[in-house]
Amino acid sequence: MFDLLPAAKLGHVAAKRREGDAAERVLSRQDFATSRAEITQWEGYQPTPLVSLKTLADKIGVGAVLYKDEGPRFGLGSFKALGGSYAAQRVLQRQISAKLGQEVSLQEIRTGKYKAEAAEITLVSATDGNHGRSLAWGCQRFGAPCRIYIHAEVSEGRAEAMRDLGAEVIRISGDYDESVILAKKEAEENGWFVVSDTSWEGYFEPPRDVMAGYGVMTQEICDSLDQAPTHVFLQGGVGGLAAGVVAGLRQHWGAEAPRVVIVEPELAACLFESGRAGEATTFAIQTETLMAGLSCGEPSGMAWEILGEEASDFLTIPEGLVAPAVRLLARPLPGDEAIEAGESAIAGLAALIAARQDAELSQKLGLDHSARVLLIGSEGVTDPAIFAQIMEESDAA
Repeated sequence: MFDLLPAAKLGHVAAKRREGDAAERVLSRQDFATSRAEITQWEGYQPTPLVSLKTLADKIGVGAVLYKDEGPRFGLGSFKALGGSYAAQRVLQRQISAKLGQEVSLQEIRTGKYKAEAAEITLVSATDGNHGRSLAWGCQRFGAPCRIYIHAEVSEGRAEAMRDLGAEVIRISGDYDESVILAKKEAEENGWFVVSDTSWEGYFEPPRDVMAGYGVMTQEICDSLDQAPTHVFLQGGVGGLAAGVVAGLRQHWGAEAPRVVIVEPELAACLFESGRAGEATTFAIQTETLMAGLSCGEPSGMAWEILGEEASDFLTIPEGLVAPAVRLLARPLPGDEAIEAGESAIAGLAALIAARQDAELSQKLGLDHSARVLLIGSEGVTDPAIFAQIMEESDAA
């Protein structure tokens, strides 16, 4: 038995999977193709690394651990750079096309042909940090005003990063879900446009565009592999990342697509509870998790359409695994590459290691020496102060 992280008991629910075609219907191949054609033309686009953690894989007894490191993405430090900015571009395309009575292209929005029109369209969103940073970056590039709503526990470092990109940041005293409600309310009252990564009744286009943008990351992964992973461990949140990745993997690999394991904090387990119930279910957050990007109590309905059909298992992890997993990546086992990751990036890694320390859970998840596990390192160091604090702590303590 190995001793890489503190001993921990994970929550586990085997999914009540529905039959259906959501991975092709909710996010179409054309949705992914359109986003890929545009995003790969953005200045600074480069595929992010897919790192093989071979020593770690040998240590925990699996065939491979593949970690997609989104830290370098467009200098914003997160996979979210692919989603919020692209969705903002699509909102501007639709609104300006409607105003002018003619079809405006994504290229014309990107190159600033309609910057005067964009300046009259205010885009807003609620965020835990990374989505808002992506939206602010997109608004800055495309010339649109931006308002970002954050909850009480979002770090000041993340708020300042959004202000540095030109966003007006509004902090509320409540939690993430309350910031979503306020963003919607004030947008309706002022004629602004919400660019959210979660869907609700009557609101689908921007969340679909967000998830379509994530498909660029998934395609990079698929293009670099000659065989499908056997498992993919995906962090939760509202479910947009997981659903976007799952749909892309299913479309690329078909019946060979990997087994989908969703991972969430114990403190914010809306997808876990949805998996238990077999339908989208709200989770009442009482205490904020250190994994700020995953502190979401209500799943995206659109994302759940996909996850309800594609996810096999739902796991929760305790807070005590977060900091040690961040340190394990930054100070890796001999031979593995050092990776500086944010708190939300390590959910899948922590769950995988903890599951391999539990023979019964490993069996339930189908994890053995032949497993090839894909992890999405969703963010790099998006708050240097928090990262420095984590790295100063001692695993022995």
